[in-house]
Amino acid sequence: MAEKKKTYVEDIERTLYDIRNEDHSAYKSRSGLTEEVVRDISRRKKDPEWMLEFRLKSLEVYHSLALPTWGPDLSELNMDDIVTYVQPDARMTGNWKEVPEDIKDTFDRLGIPEAEKTSLGGVGAQYDSEVVYHSIQEDMVRQGVIYTDMESALREHEDLVREYFMTLVPPKDHKFAALHGAVWSGGSFVYVPAGVQVEMPLQSYFRLNAAGAGQFEHTLIIVEPGASLHFIEGCSAPKYNVTNLHAGCVELFVKEGARLRYSTIENWSRNMMNLNTKRALVEKDGIIEWVSGSFGSHISCLYPCSILHGENARCEFTGVTFASKGQHLDTGASVIHAAPHTSANINTRTISKSGGKATYRSAVKVTRRADHAKCSVNCESLMLDNLSRSDTLPVMDIEGDEADIGHEARIGRISDEAIFYLTSRGIDEEEARAMIVRGFVEPIAKELPLEYALEMNNLVNIELEGTMG
Repeated sequence: MAEKKKTYVEDIERTLYDIRNEDHSAYKSRSGLTEEVVRDISRRKKDPEWMLEFRLKSLEVYHSLALPTWGPDLSELNMDDIVTYVQPDARMTGNWKEVPEDIKDTFDRLGIPEAEKTSLGGVGAQYDSEVVYHSIQEDMVRQGVIYTDMESALREHEDLVREYFMTLVPPKDHKFAALHGAVWSGGSFVYVPAGVQVEMPLQSYFRLNAAGAGQFEHTLIIVEPGASLHFIEGCSAPKYNVTNLHAGCVELFVKEGARLRYSTIENWSRNMMNLNTKRALVEKDGIIEWVSGSFGSHISCLYPCSILHGENARCEFTGVTFASKGQHLDTGASVIHAAPHTSANINTRTISKSGGKATYRSAVKVTRRADHAKCSVNCESLMLDNLSRSDTLPVMDIEGDEADIGHEARIGRISDEAIFYLTSRGIDEEEARAMIVRGFVEPIAKELPLEYALEMNNLVNIELEGTMG
């Protein structure tokens, strides 16, 4: 009797993203994390005095906190070996022609700034620790939209930055938030005035080229009442034989009646530890939409958090994670219902193969103030061989009596019944298997704009073929 066909899924195609440039950095800080290193970064960035004090206090907090005792094993990370600041041999410019050729070639290969010409209202491009290019369309500027790098924002809009910076993610939150507060560099600042509808997405792309380095960009977005924005974040790095670290921070403020969609395509190399923190504060009638694709890195800890602070605030989260050999991707989402009639819908897909480990971790909290809160959590996992692992770890803390909370988790493989059904309808078995896997990840593809759905397909490049056992 012939053995059943097995499904074979190719690894993510990384050739484009693993192309590395020669290191032409203008300056690198010493490896390790000391007061001298922090003061050096602050001096080079010409920080105001309050920011230097903030960095030094964050450093104290970092040394006082232990590594998390849950989640992936982080023992491979040795901060004494990490260079926390790498200044590229380039100055920030709004003219693409002024970007150095090797850096420009890298972003050209990744589709920047071609996407800017066709579908984006503005673009930011960071290389190692500094933003090297930033632009925004003139009609948005006329409407009062601010989109710039964080260093420019700190100089030109200091009061606004000081009011919001690391208030949603304080350094005491956890060890890597404190690390970020001490050595942050680069990132994007967006301010959308009340009532302004930003019709075209803004995108920032973060590229880490240096070996043994860290990237610590800070993204701060403020969407005033009645305004709307779609912000897209992309990130990648070539592979090295040493550990690289990403510990960015994203703070999103969605005011009354505002709407923000935050889309992320993450394709870090498999020597990267991705310890990112993302959080949104949503006021009355506001909406936060997360679209998250996690395909790279050696270890990931990523759980975007939505604080539904105002009545009728809403959260929609759609995520997909692909873990292959040598990867432990610990991802998920958390929601805090802190007001009446708030609602959240969390929908995730994870795929694991070749010994990869995918962990879905969620936390839902309903406070006593959140009468009639609603939250639906759905996590589906697909394992493509007997070497891989998938875990679902939901936590629900319900303090109120009037809440509608549901959680559904499914972990499995491609079923023989589904294959039989499709083949009985005249579909080739190989194509039937391909249809099932492609359909499994469809939720995130349909949530992305058309041009970025294509980008995601290039990242994932899932190719199925039937093979005889």
